[in-house]
Amino acid sequence: MAKTTKKRRGPHPTAKVELDVPVRVGQTVEVEITGLNHEGAGVGRIEGYTLFVDGALAGERVHARVDHVKKNFGFAKLTEVVEASTHRFQPPCPLYDRCGGCSLQHLAYEEQLQHKQQIVRDNLRRIGGFQVEGEGAITVHPTLGMSDPWRYRNKAQVPIGEENGALVGGFYAEKSHSIIDMNECLIQHQMNDEAVAAVKQAATKLNITAYDEARHTGLLRHVVVKVGVKTGEVMVVLVTTEEQIPQRDQLVEAIRGQVAGVTSIVQNINPDKTNVIFGKKTVTLWGSDVIYDYIGSIKFAISARSFYQVNPAQTEVLYNKTLEYAGATGAETVIDAYCGIGTISLFLAQKSKHVYGVEIVPEAIEDANRNAQINGVENATFEAGPAEVVIPAWKEKGIRADVIVVDPPRKGCDEALLTTILEMRPERVVYVSCNPSTLARDLKVLADSYAVKEVQPVDMFPHTTHVESVALLVRNETAC
Repeated sequence: MAKTTKKRRGPHPTAKVELDVPVRVGQTVEVEITGLNHEGAGVGRIEGYTLFVDGALAGERVHARVDHVKKNFGFAKLTEVVEASTHRFQPPCPLYDRCGGCSLQHLAYEEQLQHKQQIVRDNLRRIGGFQVEGEGAITVHPTLGMSDPWRYRNKAQVPIGEENGALVGGFYAEKSHSIIDMNECLIQHQMNDEAVAAVKQAATKLNITAYDEARHTGLLRHVVVKVGVKTGEVMVVLVTTEEQIPQRDQLVEAIRGQVAGVTSIVQNINPDKTNVIFGKKTVTLWGSDVIYDYIGSIKFAISARSFYQVNPAQTEVLYNKTLEYAGATGAETVIDAYCGIGTISLFLAQKSKHVYGVEIVPEAIEDANRNAQINGVENATFEAGPAEVVIPAWKEKGIRADVIVVDPPRKGCDEALLTTILEMRPERVVYVSCNPSTLARDLKVLADSYAVKEVQPVDMFPHTTHVESVALLVRNETAC
């Protein structure tokens, strides 16, 4: 039987469909900005059509070039501020307009804090369906910010490239993997900048090649630096495509000689053609396998691949609020879901009868047990596995939680874990969130059995649009 050719339905894929909108790509428009969206872009309207303008602030009148249009909204870039907001701030970073990492650096810091409070309120109202104003509304407190919102990051992850015979390292240019060289980042701890600069200089002198992502050639892919802010200890991680490093000993000696406080030099081998930073194998080239730092009075061991909050000062603020919301008096049994390396668990253990931590990553549980041992904490138990499996198994063993604390990734809690919480019926639930939209979604699920009493936003990442929150939920008497 002869094959028949199917006719393609709809327009040809290369055909352009004209949209009936009042702006066109490439056009420069004048627009009044009435607010900011959750990504920090200004929001304006032209003949009722919504236009998101990068770099514009509420209350401003600006000129902007239209970059992209859709049926109901479009995107534009700021070209000129005609009437500036009183809250506009001159960004001190010379690479601000090229980097994009600090998308709110042009907004005065106090206004950033108010904007982040509003982000949380908007998500609770829009996604969760909660009342955030008037009688009976959830209290969303003002965002807890930093007295000095600079140089707060204790970890740098810098891609390495090559330019004019020298190694460069910094950030990727917008919509590309072309590396823009950077010697200083104003939100990085100064030791991070100094360590990256020392590696670039030493590796260039020793003719160590940079990784070429397009050709999948070269050796040095990334430099990762971790700083123990309280201890002053520094770890330098060299991410390479293969284990053999030419003139390795000279490179190690150069790093030791130029980086004050370095106590650990580590190599991670990642031979894969991937944009994932770390490979599976890690070896210590010199010094300790870990560095140490403190959050409050709790000491933590930090390895090359272990997760540790990048802003330890604000982490202490966040965890103290978590401890307050848990209401621990020393008599409570607490379950910490998504416990990671035990950071929140060990804080809770200070004022709880016993804390049970569960985490799906086995290596993190190893770190949690080590951190408990370092601090002499004997009233904490850690287990690897899915929280929605481990917690019911604990219940079968007679373990009853008075408080359950969750600190999920950006995607929020697993649906099965929310069901488990409802079945366990702890008196309190404390939800630590790094994503206001999934926080609102998950609180809506729990709201039939729990009253959301209050939410405290915390600014863990100044000058960015990211906001962390901690929410207190108390079991309804009718749900008992």
